[in-house]
Amino acid sequence: MLNVTEIAHSLGLLSIPDSTLLRPQDIMPSAPHKVAVIVSGTQGEPMSALSRVAVDNHKHLYLEPGDTVVLSSRIIPGNEKAIYRMMNHIARRGVELIYGTMKPSVHVSGHASEDELKLILNLVRPRYFIPIHGEYRQLSRHASLAQHLRFAGLEEAFVLETGDTLEIDRFGARRGEKITVGRICIDSGSLDDVVEDLVIRDRRHLSEDGFVLPIIAINKHTGKSEGLPEIVSRGFVAGDGTAILQEARGVVARTLETSTPEERGDWGVMQEKIRIDLKRFLSKQTQRRPLIMPVILEV
Repeated sequence: MLNVTEIAHSLGLLSIPDSTLLRPQDIMPSAPHKVAVIVSGTQGEPMSALSRVAVDNHKHLYLEPGDTVVLSSRIIPGNEKAIYRMMNHIARRGVELIYGTMKPSVHVSGHASEDELKLILNLVRPRYFIPIHGEYRQLSRHASLAQHLRFAGLEEAFVLETGDTLEIDRFGARRGEKITVGRICIDSGSLDDVVEDLVIRDRRHLSEDGFVLPIIAINKHTGKSEGLPEIVSRGFVAGDGTAILQEARGVVARTLETSTPEERGDWGVMQEKIRIDLKRFLSKQTQRRPLIMPVILEV
């Protein structure tokens, strides 16, 4: 905001009388009833100027009883909690708070009305029209506004979604092939190490319910378990000696006992059987679904 104001003023596009525009450091020493401050951050962004002002954490500006704060904005869906939290902080400073739901309204939309959109279309008279910015219902509505230009040179209005392509050449414009697009996650500290969806899913699983590691020692000659299985967990329950993990050891032991010699000889089969039985037990007892990774050691 400072840069735009300074550039516009220097180019003569913003007319401000002399001695009217203050530097940020001159705001607080000035008479309060003579100062109006434009502050960004009405959506409650954590490090925005207004959020910092609301908690007395701004370098040049703080609120005092008797000040008036006007939020000339609407609440964008999804930002409600952050905005209301910021408004509560502002109200605690003893200031008068004026916001969108009050009358008269203090916010004018920055989006054009239908009549304004039609005016632009009539002035430009495009051959091809592609509405951008908005949800599909809004793009579709915008495209329909251009239909009256069908007799004035408009050949096609395209409503494109993510992944759609448009080919433009000397013959005109047309829809191209759909391409695969989406978020690409890169591991921290790397420039090109793409994280696959399976890895992201496992990490999310681990962060929510932790993991359980059943460790089973099997005699390679007899195929039988050497003592009770050990179970290690992280992010699931506190400690390794809780009752639930003691019972889980018994579940794993029963799975081993009830398995046939052929099953015990196939580690892949045994790992899957243990995982399924343990998953069923833990889900029933705790309503949680930790990541279970059985480890079989041959001794």
